[in-house]
Amino acid sequence: MSSPPSRTALASISAIIFALDRLTKRQIQTRFSAFDTVPVIPGFFDIIHAENRGAAFSMFADSSSPLRAVFLIGLALVAMGVVAAMLWHASKLDRATAFGLSLIFGGALGNVFDRIVYGSVTDFLDFHIGSLHWPAFNVADSAIVVGSGLLLLDLVRPWLRARTT
Repeated sequence: MSSPPSRTALASISAIIFALDRLTKRQIQTRFSAFDTVPVIPGFFDIIHAENRGAAFSMFADSSSPLRAVFLIGLALVAMGVVAAMLWHASKLDRATAFGLSLIFGGALGNVFDRIVYGSVTDFLDFHIGSLHWPAFNVADSAIVVGSGLLLLDLVRPWLRARTT
């Protein structure tokens, strides 16, 4: 097991993700009107300005319940608490897990910040092929997905090693 980065390094990774997320969302919020679309690669990738009041893939976005925001923020804060506790004990983790968790924490912090301050999450990366669209996402979402992928790779690594020996 390789040694994990220091708590300071992991906190720095999370802070960088948060800063990049805030910077990019702020650029979209100030330069684009709601539902603006700028083709980058026609027929495949656009920059848009979407506000997601729901969770991943806009789940619960249409809910009019006043508890929707409380539920989504509360759930995110609980998850962030669990990840923060794991990062606090980073010396017990390997590098991939620690790095993955720091990406997840930074991304979660970016999205929960939006939810608390604005009541929705700004999404702007829109990939599609013709009329088939992947749900729009942002830097925070990307960090969460990459971090989760690192955790999954770390989980299957022992299984892969066992199969090749």
